Amino acid sequence: MATYMEPARELEIKGDYDVIVAGSGPAGMAAAVAAGRQGMNVLVLEALGDVGGISTTGMMSHWTGRCGSKIYHEIMQRQAEKNSMQNGKSVIQIDPELLKNVYYDMLSEVHADLLLYTFVCGVIMEGSTVRGVIVENKSGRAAYTAKVVIDCTGDGDVAAMSGAEYFKGRESDGLMQPATMMFKVGGVDMDRAVFPGSFETKVQTKKGELQALALEKLPHPAGHVLLYKSTIPGIVTLNMTNVTGIDGTKTEDLTRAELVCRSQMGPIIDFLHEYAPGYENCYIISAASLIGVRETRHFKGVKTITEDDILTARQFEDYVVQDAWFNFDVHNLTGASLDKTGSQNNFKQTLGYTIPYGCMVPEKIDGLLLSGRNISGTHMAHSNFRVMPICVGIGEADGNAAAIAVKSGRRLRDIDAAEIQQYL
Repeated sequence: MATYMEPARELEIKGDYDVIVAGSGPAGMAAAVAAGRQGMNVLVLEALGDVGGISTTGMMSHWTGRCGSKIYHEIMQRQAEKNSMQNGKSVIQIDPELLKNVYYDMLSEVHADLLLYTFVCGVIMEGSTVRGVIVENKSGRAAYTAKVVIDCTGDGDVAAMSGAEYFKGRESDGLMQPATMMFKVGGVDMDRAVFPGSFETKVQTKKGELQALALEKLPHPAGHVLLYKSTIPGIVTLNMTNVTGIDGTKTEDLTRAELVCRSQMGPIIDFLHEYAPGYENCYIISAASLIGVRETRHFKGVKTITEDDILTARQFEDYVVQDAWFNFDVHNLTGASLDKTGSQNNFKQTLGYTIPYGCMVPEKIDGLLLSGRNISGTHMAHSNFRVMPICVGIGEADGNAAAIAVKSGRRLRDIDAAEIQQYL
């Protein structure tokens, strides 16, 4: 393979912060707000042109699962107030544009600095401690230093560049959950429309059961029906595109995912016209500009949360996330619908579980916290804690932990979970 030696160059350190948050999805927003509310000087770095990640740019339909996080419930309340101003009612469905404004308001209130269109491309290391990040954007290449960096990139890009240990996907074979491009349709007859909200929701129609028809008629690996009401009458959000064999840490795979998902949108509309009551005249009005990647890197932390911890609703003494609840949402790793290991409607554990602080602390790297779906957990546990409310709770814990560490001058791994719990 031919190579090119890039000339060395001196980088300007454009800022020194208490806390740098890489990524502005639900976990990143909560981390930045929590740290900011403790008086930290915070910088948020976002590769896309808007904040919110999958919850906004990814056009997520609604908040699912639950978490005992103050910031999550505040986001829900503020979102409901903005939705109420628009259509006269409070809803849990997401209006991406209104939710972006909620996030911008919250960042502004804590005086966080924000850089959009900015890609974290390197880390500044001092031994095994992260001291900052290197970025690329339209202004060029630059460095920013911080006392704590919180990795909210989803894929754990900062942690991977720091040398933190991880594995990808399922432990047995490395396969990862499929990717999806969300999109919205208009022209739906809401009085007659059906809204199957899970793979295990069966809908009988005059032409047959809808999920079975989708598996037969849609191009593989698409083949399921997930339809969700939006905040706007007549408009429905679809979670029906599907691409398997994708590694979300590889640009080539992300590009293929975009192309495959877009190629499925036309056949999906044709299918809805033919088989789904109320969708006879529906049409595409918008699609997400961020592909929905469910699973990539799982990092090795001081502690690891497991499937059994969730099934037994384990209450860790050193918890920093509480009342977390969802199902085992394992999308089929090789095709459509629910994986044989997954459980949605048939998930019987109704009690909330906790997540210990050690899951956010990389085993061998200092100055860095894991946040969102990249924390230390097994493949099966990840299928539960990866949902947005729980990611908000993780981010809230990280932001508070970072502030405590900065104020006390201690390493992140030396912070006692009880100190973080006081802010939760």
